[in-house]
Amino acid sequence: MSRPEQLFPLYADLETLDGVGPKTARAFAALGVERPKDLLFLLPHSGIDRSRKASVRDVVPPCTVTVEVTVGGHFPPRSKGRPYRVMVRDEAFEFQLVFFHARADYLTKLLPTGQKRLVSGRVEIFDGVAQMVHPDHVLRPEEAGELPPFEPVYPLTAGLTQKQVAKAAQSALARAPQLPEWIDGPLKLREGWPDWHAAITAVHAPRTAADIALTAPYRLRLAYDELFAHQLTLSLARASLRRGKGVASLGTGILQARVLASLPYAATAAQTRAVAEIAADMATPLRMNRLLQGDVGSGKTLVAFLALLVAVESGGQGVMMAPTEILARQHLEILSPLAKAAGIHLALLTGRDKGSDREAKLADLAAGRIDVLVGTHAVFQKDVHFHDLRLAVVDEQHRFGVAQRMELGAKGTAADVLVMTATPIPRSLALASYGDMDVSVLDEKPAGRKPVKTALITTARIDEVVAHLTRAVAEGRQVYWVCPLVEDSELVDYASAEARFQQLRAALGEGVVGLVHGQMPPADKDAAMASFVAGKTAVLVATTVIEVGVNVPNASIMVIERAEIFGLAQLHQLRGRVGRGAAQSTCLLMYQAPLSEGGMRRLTTLRDTEDGFRIAEEDLAMRGAGDLIGTAQSGLPKFRVADLERQSALMAVAQSDARRLLAEDPGLQSPRGKAARLLLWLLDQDRAIKLISVG
Repeated sequence: MSRPEQLFPLYADLETLDGVGPKTARAFAALGVERPKDLLFLLPHSGIDRSRKASVRDVVPPCTVTVEVTVGGHFPPRSKGRPYRVMVRDEAFEFQLVFFHARADYLTKLLPTGQKRLVSGRVEIFDGVAQMVHPDHVLRPEEAGELPPFEPVYPLTAGLTQKQVAKAAQSALARAPQLPEWIDGPLKLREGWPDWHAAITAVHAPRTAADIALTAPYRLRLAYDELFAHQLTLSLARASLRRGKGVASLGTGILQARVLASLPYAATAAQTRAVAEIAADMATPLRMNRLLQGDVGSGKTLVAFLALLVAVESGGQGVMMAPTEILARQHLEILSPLAKAAGIHLALLTGRDKGSDREAKLADLAAGRIDVLVGTHAVFQKDVHFHDLRLAVVDEQHRFGVAQRMELGAKGTAADVLVMTATPIPRSLALASYGDMDVSVLDEKPAGRKPVKTALITTARIDEVVAHLTRAVAEGRQVYWVCPLVEDSELVDYASAEARFQQLRAALGEGVVGLVHGQMPPADKDAAMASFVAGKTAVLVATTVIEVGVNVPNASIMVIERAEIFGLAQLHQLRGRVGRGAAQSTCLLMYQAPLSEGGMRRLTTLRDTEDGFRIAEEDLAMRGAGDLIGTAQSGLPKFRVADLERQSALMAVAQSDARRLLAEDPGLQSPRGKAARLLLWLLDQDRAIKLISVG
C-alpha cells in the first residue's frame, strides 16, 4: 500500500522548511523530528504571557513583562566581566536593561538613545533596582505585531532556539492538508472536538495557558487520534492472529466437575467467570489470544488447569509453559493431585530430560497418551510433536514476547493461547501493551487465604527482628529474608547478601540458613531453593532472585531489607510469597530512616492494602507509565500528545471504537476507513498498514 499523495509535502526533507539547514536538521533529529509531519506533533509544553502592559508598575516582579519604552543612556562596563546597562523608561517607571558579554556597537544599534522600542523579558528587583536581564525580544514599534500576546514554548535540544522551532513549526503547518474525518461522528459531536486541521493549527497558536492544558479540546482530539491509531494497529494485529483458523474445542465439563468436587473449597465467582470466558473463546473456530490477569494468590493456576481440561475434554492436548525449571516442577506438584482427580495423564518435560526417558515422553506425546504437558522452553524444540495441541498456557507474560506466542501457536494447528500474569496492570496500561489480547481478571481471593500482616520497622531495630526470627524458627516456621539490590553491581549485592547470611547463621545456627543470589551457578541456586522448599533450611537469604511463583506454604515470614528502594509492584510481588499456608503470615518492611516523601508513600500504601490493582494504580500515579513496566522492555508505545496516566479513559474509548470500526469494515474501505488509513500513515503505524495490505 503506497503512501497517499496528499501527505507527500509532510514527508519532504526537513531542510525544505523555513530556516532549517543541515545543522538545524541534525539538532531536530535529537528530538525525534525527521520530517515536517513530526513537527506538527512537537507540541508546545507551556507558554509565556507577552500581552502588552502600560508600565512595569502594573506587575509584581519577578515576572515576564512586555512594555513600550523610551531608550535613555547607555552605561558600558568599567571593567572586564561587568555588565553593560541601558536605562529605559515606560510611561510611568524607569528601569535598566542588563547585558553580559555584549558588544557596544551592537547594543547602540539595537537600542538607539531617544527612540521607542518594545521590550519583553523577565523583570527582577536587584539591590532595590528593577532590571530586565537579556530581554527575550527588542522590537521597533512598527514590528510589535510580530510578537504574539501568548508565546508558545517548545521542547528544545542543543543547537535549537525557540525562534527556530516556532518558525519551522509554522512552515510545516502551512503544508498540513485538510483531511477527511476518521473520528466517529457522534463521538466527535458529543466531545465537542474540532476537525483535525483546526486542532493542529490551534495547538501551535495557544492564546492562554488553558489552551496548553491536556484538557483543551484540540489537545484532547489529537491525543485521541494517537490512541485510536495505536488501538487500530493492535486490533488489526489481533484480527490477523484470529484469521489464523483455530480449532473449536468444546468442553463437556465432565473432567472439570471431577476436579471441582475434589477441592476442599469452592471456586470464587471470579474464577468461575474467567473459566467461562476462556471456554467460550475455545469453543469458537477462531484462535483465542487471552490474558489472565490475577493478583498474587488469586487462584490463577486452578483457572488455567480447568482451561486445559476443556482442551482434553474436546479430544485434544494442552501444554503449560513456565519460565524456569523450578516453576515448571512446582506447577507439576500443584497440578498432580488435580490431574489425578480428573483421571488424566500429566507429564513434565524440561531440559533435564535426556536419552531414553526423553524419547519415551516424546513418543507418548506424539501418540496422544499424554493429555497435559508441563514444561520449560524445552517444549519449543524441533523434535517435540503433539498429537493434537489445542491450548497453550504461558506463565508470566514478560518473559514471553509476541514472537514466542506465535511460535507456540505453530506447534498445534493454531492452538489457543492463554497468558497468565501475576502483575496487576492498571487498565490503561493493559490496553496499551496487551490491546491485541482479550483480558480476564481475577479480582477476589480464594476462601481461607488470610491477609498478610505488614509492618514497617527501621533498620536500627535489626537485632529485635533477628530475636523474633529465632523464636519463629524454633516454632518450625520458615522465613524469606530479601536483601536489597545495591546500585547496579552484582558483586556488592553478593557481598551484602553474603554478610547477612553469615550474621543470621551465627545467630540461628549451622544448617538453618540458606543463601541464593545472582552470582551463583544455576545448579547451586536450584539446590538452595529445593532445600528450602523441602523444609530442610528454615531461613532463605536472597537477593530478588526468589522467582515469582515459588510456592512454600510453610513460609510465613517475609523480611525485606531497605524496602524503601524497591518499587511498589516489586514489594507487592515479594509479599505474595507468604500467606499461602494456614499460619498467620507477616511481612516486615525494614527501611533506613529518614524516609523520603515518596518512600513513605510507597511503604504506607503497601501496609494499608493488599489489593494489587489499587497498588498498581498508585504505582502508576507515583512513577509514571514508562517506569512501571520498565520502558526499555515494556514495548509501551511512545505517545507524543496523549498522556497515558491522565487520559486512561480515552484509551478505553479508543479501543472499543477501533474494534467496532474493524468489525464493520475489516479492510478499511469505507469513507471513514479510508480516512483512518491516512491517520495510520500520519502517525507512522507502518505495522498496521502492512496488516491491512495482508488482509
